[in-house]
Amino acid sequence: MTADSLAIPPETAQLLNTSTARLADRFAAYFSPETVRAVLEDSYLVLAATARVRGHLYVLAERFAAERLDATLTVTGARDKTRPEVLFVCVHNAGRSQMAAALLDHHAAGRVLVRSAGSAPAAEVNPAVVEVLAEMGLDLAKEFPKPLTDETVRASDVVVTMGCGDACPVYPGKRYLNWELADPAGQDRASVRAIRDELDGRVRALLDELLGY
Repeated sequence: MTADSLAIPPETAQLLNTSTARLADRFAAYFSPETVRAVLEDSYLVLAATARVRGHLYVLAERFAAERLDATLTVTGARDKTRPEVLFVCVHNAGRSQMAAALLDHHAAGRVLVRSAGSAPAAEVNPAVVEVLAEMGLDLAKEFPKPLTDETVRASDVVVTMGCGDACPVYPGKRYLNWELADPAGQDRASVRAIRDELDGRVRALLDELLGY
């Protein structure tokens, strides 16, 4: 099922009204309420295309729309960039890219803006990935797979791909890295921990480069 074949149920549209008001207030200096609503509805539909349960999907759509609007501000130069921006991309945004984003966000402690996405996002984050990151005190309970969007790629200074082939668009001036790592899908916990630990080392090295250590 694709976003084009879906429609927003009337009851969900009512819930999105509240989300629209919050986002329109947050981005009032940059976007019209109509633009905010269009991005929010599109975000809902692309997430709904792979979601198993849609009861609270409007909440995730609001978060996803906010991320896209923030990225658009960077792309257009409407807001000054105050820190490096990194995007991690894998196929399903359920394993490697989620782990890498959580690790970098943790180690950067606010000094880097971190995003993740998938070229073909799954319905949920891999439970084994959630578990092995929880062992480090990192909580992925509220994270969800997100589709790769043009604005998030264009906003990023570094794009790290992990097994997604040519799905990620290439723009001049961006730094692209390809990290070859095993996919944690279907792996036992020991194997997922090994992937986590390898990612942790790579993320720490990348952070040192970004911050000039």
